[in-house]
Amino acid sequence: MKLALGSGNLSAERGIHAAVVLIALLVFGSAAHADDRAIPPTTAANQNWVVSLSGKVNHPQQFDLETLQKLPAQQVTVSYQAGRVEEVSFTGVLLWTLLGEAGGIDDPAKRAELRHVIRITARDGYVVVLSTGEIAPDFGAKPALLAYRRNDEAPAAAGFRLVMPGDKHGGRYVRDVISIEVE
Repeated sequence: MKLALGSGNLSAERGIHAAVVLIALLVFGSAAHADDRAIPPTTAANQNWVVSLSGKVNHPQQFDLETLQKLPAQQVTVSYQAGRVEEVSFTGVLLWTLLGEAGGIDDPAKRAELRHVIRITARDGYVVVLSTGEIAPDFGAKPALLAYRRNDEAPAAAGFRLVMPGDKHGGRYVRDVISIEVE
């Protein structure tokens, strides 16, 4: 009887251990993705960066650096944890502004901005998902930014980056964004 009870506890301990490992991978693996040291600036600076905006938008678009720089720019200084606490200044265009440039969300239903998600994908396959209600000015109003400049670097030196002011960790700071899809 004691042996059966011990093996039941062992099974529960393994489940707890697996959950702790998964949480650690999600927290620390995401923070590592935000770390800029993984992109060598010499090769990244030579890229011709383009991000596509597609899915449930009225007019799918592609944005290059020149197009983004013609749109209203925002500058934010943020602090986030990516292994260490970083304070960085970013310049770019609000994600909500980009949706407007694409003709808005292609959904005539009332409060459509509350029913959709936005999938942001990096060149390496890293994906984060936001809700449209989170960034809609009349609801969450979170100033999600597609940044083309970090600190005093040359514009798009390391590609375009999703910046989420207010996030404590850098897991949703997606570097090298290549696509934004409204679902």
